[in-house]
Amino acid sequence: MPGIIKEKPDMSFTPESLVRVPRHVAIIMDGNGRWAKQRGLPRSAGHQQGTENLRQILKAAVEFGVEILTIYAFSTENWKRPRHEVALLMRILEMVIDRELRELNENGVQIRHIGELDGMPERLQRKVREACATTAQNDRLILNVAFNYGGRDEIVHAVQHIIQAGIAPESVTEDLISSYLYTSGLPDPDLIIRTSGEFRLSNFLIWQGSYSEYYYTPVYWPDFNKQEFWQALVDYNHRKRRFGKTDDQLEQE
Repeated sequence: MPGIIKEKPDMSFTPESLVRVPRHVAIIMDGNGRWAKQRGLPRSAGHQQGTENLRQILKAAVEFGVEILTIYAFSTENWKRPRHEVALLMRILEMVIDRELRELNENGVQIRHIGELDGMPERLQRKVREACATTAQNDRLILNVAFNYGGRDEIVHAVQHIIQAGIAPESVTEDLISSYLYTSGLPDPDLIIRTSGEFRLSNFLIWQGSYSEYYYTPVYWPDFNKQEFWQALVDYNHRKRRFGKTDDQLEQE
């Protein structure tokens, strides 16, 4: 099935061998709990390992020439999980900010939060705002952290703000709606990766991902390493992006 890569990646490739490097890659980081269960560990161990794994993926994104990386860290639906797990995920984000912010800033990573801050602990809200402000001028890699994010919720908020702005219905266009989304000013993702073998969007970038290429892998997020990431980019290079056009039209461009 297209997009399902079960073979070991071919590491004979180099970044220069890619014809097209996706400018914007988004990742649904799935499978932390199952990774832990498979090893007889608590779910918290899976979340911790998944957080550690993000380091190498960030480094790989820069090495491979990706300009924007969007990660799905906590959805609006994740509030339905057990309270202790939700609290753990909040602590993990705070810990990552405390531990990694300085290095991320020094390495030119611009952190952006997409989602709602409301509902999150006030101290965590403050740290998220500080992390975004501290790195706002960096341009080596844009890291969008989708935390307390939902695609439908994002569109609802965009529509509400358009109405509040008094914009006439006939003036509402796709570009206008895009300008009111959390990702305003950024290109839509070229490639969306989902780990753990699940085949669904889970309310992630449902507007922005309308013409994205999708890549699904059975590998759990804590094991999705640099080699697996590279294989996703190689697979992307085998795709033909039509955007509704025919092959003949593409050949004439």
